[in-house]
Amino acid sequence: MTFKIVCRACHEKFDYERPLPVCPNCGQGWLDAEYEFTHPTINPQATSNGHLAQRGQEWRQKLAQRGATLWRYRELLPLIHDENIVSLGEGWTPLLKAHNLGLMLGHPNIYIKDERQGPTGSFKDRQAAIAISAMKEAGIKEAVVSSTGNVAIAYSAYSARAGIKMWIFVTSSVPAEKMREVALYGSEVIKVAGTYDEAKRIAAEFAASKNLFLDRGVKGIAAKEAMKTLAFEVAEQLGNALAGEHTAVLNSNNPWRTPDWYLQAVSGGLGPVGVMKGFAELKRLGLVEKLPKLGLFQTSGCAPMANSFHKQLAVAETVKEPRTDITTLATGDPGEAYEVLRELIAQYGGTIDPITDVEAFNALHLVAKMDGISVEPATAVTFAGLFKLIREGKIKPHETVVLNCSGHTFPVEKHIIGEHHTRDMTLPDTGELANRSREEGLLTALEELDSRVQRITIVEDNPDAARLIRRILQAQGDFLIDEAHDGHSGLRLIQETRPNLVILDLMMPGLDGFGVVKAMKADPTLKETPIIVITAKELTDDEKMRLDGHIKALLQKGSFMDSDLLNDIQQALP
Repeated sequence: MTFKIVCRACHEKFDYERPLPVCPNCGQGWLDAEYEFTHPTINPQATSNGHLAQRGQEWRQKLAQRGATLWRYRELLPLIHDENIVSLGEGWTPLLKAHNLGLMLGHPNIYIKDERQGPTGSFKDRQAAIAISAMKEAGIKEAVVSSTGNVAIAYSAYSARAGIKMWIFVTSSVPAEKMREVALYGSEVIKVAGTYDEAKRIAAEFAASKNLFLDRGVKGIAAKEAMKTLAFEVAEQLGNALAGEHTAVLNSNNPWRTPDWYLQAVSGGLGPVGVMKGFAELKRLGLVEKLPKLGLFQTSGCAPMANSFHKQLAVAETVKEPRTDITTLATGDPGEAYEVLRELIAQYGGTIDPITDVEAFNALHLVAKMDGISVEPATAVTFAGLFKLIREGKIKPHETVVLNCSGHTFPVEKHIIGEHHTRDMTLPDTGELANRSREEGLLTALEELDSRVQRITIVEDNPDAARLIRRILQAQGDFLIDEAHDGHSGLRLIQETRPNLVILDLMMPGLDGFGVVKAMKADPTLKETPIIVITAKELTDDEKMRLDGHIKALLQKGSFMDSDLLNDIQQALP
């Protein structure tokens, strides 16, 4: 495919022959790719919107016949000859709807781009596939890259497949499990006792001293071009999802769609830079109507972009000493990437916000327990950012949101889950088992375990809402839960089981929540039972008066987090 190199600084264009370290004209390092496919130069009429839209539709027809990898977008990828493609089946990862989180937050259109499903378990597989293919095409036999973890693993796997020797420079804070996986692929691992920015500098010096190719990350062409395939896939898959079809359909006639928001945690900023370039190319081809707003997040212990953004600085202030357990986000000097992202946010909207490690780890637990998705801490930063923007009212309930689930959390690091994640149960000894079977002893032990928990009854006629509340309680792990789906059966259940707490919906057919409250308060044996009301109804002053003094808490559906409910429960229980 024909494309040119464009320098961001001097805007000169050059025919692409091989990866370049800097602009041949001005010596600056930020280079982009511009394709004949989206920027025709032969015929001036070919640059018209109508011609490009026709080209875009023709391209869609070709894509319908291609396989489910990122190489389906071959016309817009920086490789000249297909025989140089190095692939492990990367791309076309699932776009999952976050049903339970959406229900809890009152935002029904939250989608997760599940990059955990890549060959090495992170979105950096895209970068490795394009970068290593470009190296192979250029005849490069040995290369150098620096990494906070995921790039090291992905580049090691793909370079092994391509027969390219890879020197990987990482910091000592990268988890040992990741460094062992890198070494498994045969890469040379150099551990630097310093920050990631120092590791980058030493890697560059090493490459220069050995005359080796240095992968330049966001400044180079391959990395950005790889990340824009996320935008291509999201546009296809979201078009299917919003039309009510399965997101994985390859040959759908549904219009491609851009989310209102694209969310991602950033370290060096590569992901969203590439994604926005991808959406811009799709818009140029008439395949989408707009570019998304950006919700970008950094861990507060290393947040040069977020801090500088909120100070309204044109150039990012460097963080000299990162202080975070989320090592994959520990880039102290983002360089030009911050300037590019700041410009994109100024044009399309969005924000760059700091998130604490504690907020991220809490979000990691919540996402796993609510929707069954175990994510890496960097992705947890993104989810914590989602919660923050929703609470601040920046993301509206009707808006469509796509989050980049950038990688998995396996193995689970100790500081994420702690020591107390199991319960101990002691079986009766041999003497106690003499007059009963071992099975009876086990059942007794389990009954004793249940007797230590408190009983909660959920009365809710909406099955999804009831399931969500049950899931929040089960995630806490300390409650025995009963459930009823209308007021009459709920009241009978409460009378039979005598729970420690009732969680009650107000709007139900037959006997509504107000009637259940009235009946409980009229029963001497139930009138002291605490009640938490969860309702979607905006209560009138008269309705509030009917509940005043009779319930412990009132929560609005779609506007509370699991921690809000659990805090109210802890306060309500005797």
